[in-house]
Amino acid sequence: MEDPTHQQQASPEVRRRVQASFDRQGLMAHLGARIAHIGPGRVHIVLPARPEVTQQHGYFHAGGTSAVADSAGGYAALTLFPEGSEVLTVEFKINLLAPAVGDHIEAIGTVLRSGRTLTVCRLDVFGVQDSGERKLVAAGQQTLIRVNGAEQ
Repeated sequence: MEDPTHQQQASPEVRRRVQASFDRQGLMAHLGARIAHIGPGRVHIVLPARPEVTQQHGYFHAGGTSAVADSAGGYAALTLFPEGSEVLTVEFKINLLAPAVGDHIEAIGTVLRSGRTLTVCRLDVFGVQDSGERKLVAAGQQTLIRVNGAEQ
């Protein structure tokens, strides 16, 4: 997997808009998630390991894994939308491929197709060790709808 520091960055205006929206999400704040990369059509969200985001066996909970994947895809789509647009998830499917373990998980949302109304994203979630070792733990696909800010 590529190092996010070597990937194309979105414009400063888009990065500010995406970060401001992310900062208004109560669930992401509650989970302790943060955005690690904002590029055109691609967003990475990191969720550090803490007991509060695990399930009974100590793995990252599927709910937390799914939540950061959903947000990563939504924000990836938002990077391609014009100012004043917002994004809502229409549907998503995620396959949990392996127990999510690591010092953190990293969800990567990547736009596959951005349309006038609907956008489709790929969702990948990796378990990441501080050593840099990465393992794909979940993969999915998502459909989003673009709405005007006043339509919410």
